Amino acid sequence: MNTRNLVYTALMTAIICVLGLVPGIPLPIMPVPIVLQNIGIFLAGMILGKKYGTLSVIVFLLLAAAGLPVLSGGRGGIGVFAGPSAGFLFLYPVVAFGIGFVRDQYFNKINFVVLFVTTLVIGVLFLDIVGTIIMGFIIHIPVSKAFLLSFTFMPGDIIKAIIASLIGVTLLNHSRFKSLIQ
Repeated sequence: MNTRNLVYTALMTAIICVLGLVPGIPLPIMPVPIVLQNIGIFLAGMILGKKYGTLSVIVFLLLAAAGLPVLSGGRGGIGVFAGPSAGFLFLYPVVAFGIGFVRDQYFNKINFVVLFVTTLVIGVLFLDIVGTIIMGFIIHIPVSKAFLLSFTFMPGDIIKAIIASLIGVTLLNHSRFKSLIQ
């Protein structure tokens, strides 16, 4: 890892942490709030690719585990990895890797459709469904009910996927930015 990649990884980790300053929207039907940090997770994979995007998310999670209040609503500490949000948190590096993998495959011909479909499948459907099912196991609700609860997150996450894809395609198609991150 060279200094440039180290700096980009740290900057993306900082962006994800800053998105945690926006408080989550609590839901009356489940203990996991709607958070804005998903955009940062999506952007990590889009902008930095599978290797450094995943690394930035892992660093973010290590900061949270160390007790820093970097999660939405000022949460942090090892306890969040045993709570209802644990499934979502453990899936964040997987999501960044998946989005980054597709980004790396299409780096020279990236467009909004590629980024959006990838983010929709990996960042919205996969994250919401699997994360909610894991939450269901933790809070002891049936898988079928957890699956139905996952649809609560999808409208907002689709909007987040659109925003992240717009930001990603704008940056990745800018020649100066593209030359910086190659």
